[in-house]
Amino acid sequence: MTRLSGGDCEMASELGHVTVLFAGQSESWAKWIDHQVRSAGRATTLVRWNPLRRPATDEALRVLLSAPGKILLVIDDWHEQLDQDRFDAWAGVLARLLTEHGDRVAAVNVTAQPMPPAVIALAPVELRGLMPEAARERVLELAGIPAPDTLDLRRGPRFPDDPPAVWGGVPRRNRRFVGRSELLEQVYRALSTSGRNGAAVALLGPSGHGKTQLAMEYVHRFAGEYDIVWWISAAQRVTARQQFAELAPALNVPGTGDLPAAIKAVQRELDSTARPWLLVLDGAGEPERLNGLVPDGRGHVLVTTHRGEWSAQAEVVDVPAFARRESIAFARRRADRLTDHEAERLAQAVEDMPLLLDQTAAWLQLNPGVSVNDYIRDIRDGKPARFGVMASGHHPKYEVAWSKLINLLRQSHEPAWQLLNLLVCFAHDVVPVRMLQTTRPADLPPELAELISEPSSWNAALRRLSEITSMRIEYEQGPRMDTQTVGTVRMHRLFHRFVRSVQSPGDAERYSDAARRVLVSADPRDSASAGSWARYSAIIPHLEPSGALESSEEEVRDLVLNCVEYLRMRGEYRDGWWLSRLAVDTWRPKFGDTDRSVLVAVHQLGNMLRRLGRYTDAEEVGRENLRRLNDSDGVRPIELIRAEDNLGGTLMALGRYGEARTLFEEAAASAARELGGENVPRTLSIRSNLAVAIGLEGHYIEALALHRGVFEARVRLLGEKDVATLNSALRIAWMLRLLGRYREAMTIQGHNSRVHSQVLDRSHGQTVQAEHNLALCARRDGDLKFALAMMRGVREKLLRRRGPVHPETLMVSCDYAMLLRHVERTAEARELAEFTAGQYADQLGEQHPYAVGARDNVATVMRDMGERRAALELSRTTVREMEQSVGRDHPWAIGCAKNEVAALAANGDTDAAAALGRDAAERSARALGDDHVLTISLRAGLALDLAELGMRAEAETLQRDVATRLTALLGPDHPHTRYILERHRPYWDFEPQPI
Repeated sequence: MTRLSGGDCEMASELGHVTVLFAGQSESWAKWIDHQVRSAGRATTLVRWNPLRRPATDEALRVLLSAPGKILLVIDDWHEQLDQDRFDAWAGVLARLLTEHGDRVAAVNVTAQPMPPAVIALAPVELRGLMPEAARERVLELAGIPAPDTLDLRRGPRFPDDPPAVWGGVPRRNRRFVGRSELLEQVYRALSTSGRNGAAVALLGPSGHGKTQLAMEYVHRFAGEYDIVWWISAAQRVTARQQFAELAPALNVPGTGDLPAAIKAVQRELDSTARPWLLVLDGAGEPERLNGLVPDGRGHVLVTTHRGEWSAQAEVVDVPAFARRESIAFARRRADRLTDHEAERLAQAVEDMPLLLDQTAAWLQLNPGVSVNDYIRDIRDGKPARFGVMASGHHPKYEVAWSKLINLLRQSHEPAWQLLNLLVCFAHDVVPVRMLQTTRPADLPPELAELISEPSSWNAALRRLSEITSMRIEYEQGPRMDTQTVGTVRMHRLFHRFVRSVQSPGDAERYSDAARRVLVSADPRDSASAGSWARYSAIIPHLEPSGALESSEEEVRDLVLNCVEYLRMRGEYRDGWWLSRLAVDTWRPKFGDTDRSVLVAVHQLGNMLRRLGRYTDAEEVGRENLRRLNDSDGVRPIELIRAEDNLGGTLMALGRYGEARTLFEEAAASAARELGGENVPRTLSIRSNLAVAIGLEGHYIEALALHRGVFEARVRLLGEKDVATLNSALRIAWMLRLLGRYREAMTIQGHNSRVHSQVLDRSHGQTVQAEHNLALCARRDGDLKFALAMMRGVREKLLRRRGPVHPETLMVSCDYAMLLRHVERTAEARELAEFTAGQYADQLGEQHPYAVGARDNVATVMRDMGERRAALELSRTTVREMEQSVGRDHPWAIGCAKNEVAALAANGDTDAAAALGRDAAERSARALGDDHVLTISLRAGLALDLAELGMRAEAETLQRDVATRLTALLGPDHPHTRYILERHRPYWDFEPQPI
């Protein structure tokens, strides 16, 4: 007996004090009752009573009566877990309690289960099914307490009969659950003692030990303690992430088309909410496959797993086989024909394994004419072959029992047996019964087509499977509101594997083929539509078990490719890489390099690798694919075009802009020749990529002209608000800004950003990029307050959606660091600039132009902080590295040189500063023109150095030219104009460009 809380027991009067006595599974009810009594002004004591562990003796009776005052006994279904002898003993104790102390004892009933006479004699008052107000009145009346005039029931524990406000995915309660009291209390203590901090518990044990059943019982038993309860089938990563994201609308979290963004939004809500929550990850494999699904908030996480690695993330509770007394109680509940002695012998034969005990007891219940002793002997000593089943060798202790189950199905319930053969061709954890019910009859074997089309036959077959095999089924509202149909079927992993292993080759192929046709029939064939995403997430776990990846049928391979595209659309690049790689590895040896499905899968594989930042791997895939195509005969032109375009994108990411440009030029020429010119979206897309590559080479005027041409063609072909057209307008504004035409860029980008938010949602990647460029335009146009707020918002959005090290986040962080420097938040700027530079070096290599440029930004901030010599050394290094990476006449190399000039001047080396400044200004004039802002500011710096060296005439001439050109370009009142004309030292920021 454990005392959980108490009032002042010694001082309380016998009449004023109330003791609430309960078994562990009724804790939420006990706490609610206790709160009502205390709210009415009476002292209380909560006492947990465990009749399973305490013998029914006179001592037990004395302990029960030692509780002060009135005793309220909470009756649940604890009596069903006792063997007959122990129940009879406790019935005697209760009878004596009622006879000798009935004036002190009252009972409330919180179970829907039938009560035996010994319990009925206590005359318990029913609380379930009442409104909270009525239940409170009954409790207070039993305790002899006048009901207060007013009482706010919204305060204190929630009424246990009211479900949590958010409740999803939880299987219905297993009414056959018995025992495990110590384990449940251990889990409860581990979670509840965390206080205001979060806690995680992993139920660890081999398959078949009842981990899922234990988690289900915990959820239902303690649901009253939570406002949010969410159950996730975690065996499949894709399913787990989709189900986690589905919590978003239940929490009123704004939706987004990007799955990682939705997951992060749910995480943030769970991290910050004060509402108590419980998240269950059932059947979890390696923890790293579920990264991002374990929030850090103040809630509880319960994991069921057979992987010991979870010990690093959660407190482990080992789940052993049943204790023998639990086995006996469970077997007798499952098969009431068993005596205690027979139940004990059966438990011994199956080594107290809960799954096997469930199935063997079910078999005995369904075969009342079979000798229990003979059956137990078969289980203990028999061989599977004796029952017509070849031993699989995987789980010998199960195979005899399962062989007998299968024979029972074959001989007596053929429709259920045929249905089982089909069900095992899908994933085990959640069998897609709704897909089966909505599939075309022609997709199914004839014997199953009729079965599934008739609801009564269908439900009867599933019920029979559930009874015989312990598959769990749950009902939901049918198409007609007056019918209930099976909505969910859950099969144990070991049983699923066993049935697959004993299928004949003919049956395995026949039913797998049917399963694939079911999946094809379920394919919405629209992976871009948000309305199709839930269907694709439900299909993907069944691709491998159905053999879809090995299929030669074109429509099955199309299904796989549609699933890959769904993963790309949702931002699930890791799973997209996994599935596209499987498709390539499986299909290429069978169908060849030039097969359409193979080529699409290769294209997607490169795409996923690039989006994961694995650019070297993406290049290897792209080059190998292009080589194979060039070596093959009869390749369609579009395939070569697509391969060149794809590899070009990877080379741009790797910083090899000249090679990328060459590929895009070849692809664009082929597309114009083979597909058509400006009237073909594919050709325009390749030309747009070519323009990006030209811009990355530093040829801004040429890139701008090409982007304008693509934009005008897209307006004619697609309209002004098409996503591709909006992207072209964004690119035009980007080039105008790089050319120093800030006001023009700001005007275009302001409009472009507004239309993006109208056409796409605010979290879409292209909308975020438009807002990023708007912030950059505002900064260059002199509106620092707006630029800072916009850039900060964009970065926060990307941090939530992508994390700090994603390429999109790094690009914005690089720009945000230099904006922080501009507003003199120098320490923050340096920290972020150094982080960005380090990440670029780690991801792209030390010599990638983005890594070099980001380090040059660090040197600029170091100079501001007075570290002049170190800043100069770093600046010299970055100039050399940038010239080697992109060439001496690239604007980035010239910009780095501009910063070295400033570093030289800061260190007093004016001669070197003037020499380098003159050389850089001449290169800038050749590359960008005399009127570009980079050329003008380099000449402004040169004028400062010449004046310092005493060359005042040349300095003044340069300064007048600078004033004329800068005023014409930006206007006399522009902040940059004033900054330069006030003879401040100019500087340059490196800005990585979107690819």
